[in-house]
Amino acid sequence: MTRASVRPGFPVNGGELTLQRPHRGGRGLRAWDAADEQLVAEARRRLRPGQRVAVVDDGFGALALGLADFEPTVIADSAALSQALTRNARDNNLPVPQVQSWQDELGPMRAGQPPSTPEARFDAVILKVPRQLDYLEFLLRWCNQALSPDGWLLTGGMIKHLPDQAARVYQRLVTTEAVLPARKKARLVVCRAGSDALEGWAGLWKGYPVPGGGALLQALPAVFARDRLDIGTRELLPFIPDSVTALPDRARVLDLACGNGILGLGALAVRPDLSVTWADISSQAVLSARANLEASGLDDSHCDCLHADGIPEDTAPYQRILLNPPFHEGGTVGDHIALRLFSEAASALTADGEMLIVGNRHLGYHRSLGAVFAEVRQLQATPKFVVFRASGPRVTR
Repeated sequence: MTRASVRPGFPVNGGELTLQRPHRGGRGLRAWDAADEQLVAEARRRLRPGQRVAVVDDGFGALALGLADFEPTVIADSAALSQALTRNARDNNLPVPQVQSWQDELGPMRAGQPPSTPEARFDAVILKVPRQLDYLEFLLRWCNQALSPDGWLLTGGMIKHLPDQAARVYQRLVTTEAVLPARKKARLVVCRAGSDALEGWAGLWKGYPVPGGGALLQALPAVFARDRLDIGTRELLPFIPDSVTALPDRARVLDLACGNGILGLGALAVRPDLSVTWADISSQAVLSARANLEASGLDDSHCDCLHADGIPEDTAPYQRILLNPPFHEGGTVGDHIALRLFSEAASALTADGEMLIVGNRHLGYHRSLGAVFAEVRQLQATPKFVVFRASGPRVTR
């Protein structure tokens, strides 16, 4: 294990790992927190050689690499983990773990239908607690199915990021063996599996009707605004028809950070011949968008749904990109994700392509968009949100 040259590294078993976030704009932020440190230390104290271990929703590799000698199965919703693990494993002369997503775990799913039941195959699961209460319930129900009869679950997170009413979810779904004393504003909980699984859970899918009537758009628990139309998306939707109506046949459109897929579905409903791609960092979002596309009855023979951190690699340029950018990355809030997506989008558009984007008014996206696009036009403004059309990309591939 190598030592960090600029700042202290991630402590593991008397040594340190050098860990970094993978993207420009996020690299100044630390790639782990106190909960990661305590999860690794407590897991190493409890684990025995030969036990089958799963690491779920690691952030940037602290858990997977901190427990590398136990050869854990790594499962994550976020596509960002694979890139971070590749870089950080190589920086520390460790094997690069393969990352599975919920697409691998749950398989193809229809909206509203349960996944296939995973076999009980782990003796221990090390889990970073998510911010969303519904997603926490999903994870605990999945653990109830995936743990062996004598298996145990170690969960943890920063106290300020733990979801409200999390204790009630634990009480209802698992058997809590120990709530460890809080240290450095982080909390760990040790559990045994309960009986409630994903199958039969009414909360697995939630949704809302398409504005103006139509099918119900549904989504899995990790998806943002899965049970209501996000107000930013509501502002952007009316501008999609005019943007795509005059496009040539089979023009390429990207719904970036797609969530349940509503923006791309809006474009396809106007122009069923378009080649639409839905992409999201969340594998549950990709599963949800694919399920909603299938349920829509629209022709999907020239469409695709991709799990990607940003613009999907090795794709042809797009004539249109539709974007409601996220501003949360785990416990970190900021515009660094949006700024990276703007730059990537500019390089992924055709010379005459354009991007439609909605953002919180206070973030001042017109300035950052102007750095990578020649023309930025404001289409709509409310006290909270602004919709822009950006064209003339200054960045090329």
